[in-house]
Amino acid sequence: MDFGYSKKTQDIRDRVADFMEEHIYPNEQEMWAQIEDGDRWQPIPLMEELKNKAKAADLWNLFLPESDLGAGLTNLEYAPACEEMGRSPFAPEVFNCSAPDTGNMEVLARYGTQDQKDQWLAPMLNGDIRSAFAMTETEVASSDATNIETLIIREGDEYVINGRKWWTSGALDKRCRILVVMGKSDPDNPNRHKQQSMILVPLPWPGVNIRRVLPVFGFDDAPHGHAEVTFDNVRVPADNMLLGDGRGFEIAQGRLGPGRIHHCMRLIGLAERSLERMCRRTKDRVAFGKPIADQTVTQERIAESRILIEQSRLLTLKAAWLMDTVGNKEARKEIAMIKVAAPNMACQVIDWAIQSFGGAGITADYGLGYGYAWARLLRLADGPDEVHRNQIARLELKQYDNTKSRRGGSAHVPPPDEGDEVITTTRWIS
Repeated sequence: MDFGYSKKTQDIRDRVADFMEEHIYPNEQEMWAQIEDGDRWQPIPLMEELKNKAKAADLWNLFLPESDLGAGLTNLEYAPACEEMGRSPFAPEVFNCSAPDTGNMEVLARYGTQDQKDQWLAPMLNGDIRSAFAMTETEVASSDATNIETLIIREGDEYVINGRKWWTSGALDKRCRILVVMGKSDPDNPNRHKQQSMILVPLPWPGVNIRRVLPVFGFDDAPHGHAEVTFDNVRVPADNMLLGDGRGFEIAQGRLGPGRIHHCMRLIGLAERSLERMCRRTKDRVAFGKPIADQTVTQERIAESRILIEQSRLLTLKAAWLMDTVGNKEARKEIAMIKVAAPNMACQVIDWAIQSFGGAGITADYGLGYGYAWARLLRLADGPDEVHRNQIARLELKQYDNTKSRRGGSAHVPPPDEGDEVITTTRWIS
């Protein structure tokens, strides 16, 4: 792969970075203040103003590769811009590139009927409504999607949904108008990957009940939030089914790859800003007669942070390149690798940044506590580290099935088994 950014990629990245310098960074404190003022679950007024500015600047819907609905960027071209967005918790929504909407829009763009696209995708692309993804369940092991117990049963021209979900990110947003729900429509199918389906459930809707807000390390993430939701004899038209009965696992395979790599791109930006804050802080703070930056332990942490960030960035760019050139399924090992590497990298860099700030690092003044919570939850969301490591190991070992390795290197890789793709019900913010 070519490690240099194309002119198109550099231009998009620079325009996003310039927009953030002019409009987002100077307004971050005001947006936090607006969240705290009154009803925390109402949309942020300033956010809506900035979204209009992003639209006017033609910095809107930059994701969606292989589609004429977005900016026409490949995954590799989108990566640097997405990284810039990750530097601020508000930026992805400003550009209409925030989870879980990006994943849900990709699902509708790839698998939705024209009527579904007209009803739900068009207003999402315009930023008029938001969405949520209901996959994780409370009563089953959240690392194996085949355990899902929510039922989606056909009755005439309707489907009846019964079940309980949690970590349904975005369901608390007052603008959320559609849920993508995964459940079992054929629980007795001998092929466990054909039991699941995905269906669209409007909000508000009879039988859909938001039970509670689920905070993450004390952060409620208002006005977005993460919800526990129950479905009590929820009836929706049969036309709301996505792709068809038993196609849920297939849709999940297509959805989760892009969602995972977007998280990793944003985490690199978050880590970069944390390192930047650490460097500025340690150069300005004096302890024991000299700047903290002159302490060798600080220099080691700064150096290690730079190494970790660059490693994660290069691996993420490689995964993006493979997704563009050979497809998401063939890139599944690299996607799993970055999903382990990037959150762990961000946790470590942010932890060192917090340490350099001392007591100030654990306040809300510098965003490090919120950033750490975000990075730490992503070691679980979209699949826990352990599941991804298991998949990486299986794919590595498969290279040696009935083949002879060449000089100890990789041998021919047999075709993947149907269940090779990691699909996990641990779903947060994607």
